[in-house]
Amino acid sequence: MARYSTGKIVGRRILGAIPSVIGVVIVTFLLTRSLPGDPAAFFAGPAATAEAIEEIRQNLGLDKSLPEQFLIYIGELFRGDLGVSLTTGQTVLYDLLTRLPASLELTLAALVFAIALALPLGILAATRPNSWIDHGVRLLATAGVSLPTFFTGLFLIYVLYYLWGIVPAPLGRLDILNSPPPQITGFYLIDSLLIGDLGLFWAAAAQLFLPAVTLGLFALAPLARVTRASMLGMLSSDFIRTARASGLPPRQVLFGYAFRNAMLPVVTTLGVVFSFLLGANILVEKVFAWPGIGSYAVEALVASDYAPIQGFILTMALLYVVLNLLIDLLYVVIDPRAGVES
Repeated sequence: MARYSTGKIVGRRILGAIPSVIGVVIVTFLLTRSLPGDPAAFFAGPAATAEAIEEIRQNLGLDKSLPEQFLIYIGELFRGDLGVSLTTGQTVLYDLLTRLPASLELTLAALVFAIALALPLGILAATRPNSWIDHGVRLLATAGVSLPTFFTGLFLIYVLYYLWGIVPAPLGRLDILNSPPPQITGFYLIDSLLIGDLGLFWAAAAQLFLPAVTLGLFALAPLARVTRASMLGMLSSDFIRTARASGLPPRQVLFGYAFRNAMLPVVTTLGVVFSFLLGANILVEKVFAWPGIGSYAVEALVASDYAPIQGFILTMALLYVVLNLLIDLLYVVIDPRAGVES
């Protein structure tokens, strides 16, 4: 029954995602064509003649009508062709595949950091309501939501790097003394371990630490608040009181019953936070010179380069669809009743 329900969940999610992806493709195409400036004039240069600009416009297909441009774009998408970036000279697919692991590594590291702090803090706050721990967790959550990520990043750089000198300079994924590992997964931490280079692993981890903490502090706030609220609701429920009255060990009641049932809203928030972090890491990538798809999209946006922006938004939409599918499957793992249809 669980396998059958899981298959139906996957099928429903994939079918439900098709209209969303189609809508994203249409909206992305129209929005990129609404960007200010003329890409042809930008890449021709200030000294270019009108004939040169018109020739570049024809090469880019910008001389055609919007419906014609859209049909060409759809045909290229079906062939797996996302276009060529005028700023890098590479295909957009190559640029995205090269830079996406950097963004995913940063986002996942930030999420691991946030989960490692948010869940224990939320549980502690719920088991000690109105204590100094509870007030401290709420204060931390409020500060995490209120402070912009770029401000947090600059502040941490100033204190930890400039004043104390305990973290390396924010120069990207590696310092100038190390070379990237052979690309196996694209994740420097994993690739360095796969080739057995612990020195490179610690060098990559040192560079990752500060941007991950910056992004993780922003993700920590909603996760801690939802964990606290969900655990408070569970600890005051009837079945928890019954479990305590039956003489079950406090640890079993707290983690085996209360925390397990409180996980569904936490997982929902986790999915929302993760998808939001994929977009929010743009500012963190710029602050720390992190070569991810966020900084890539910003550079393309400044240059009015259509193809990379379209590829970036489409990639983000597909990642969001996959993430929602994984969350639905995780619901079934946490609570098998979520996969059983009435």
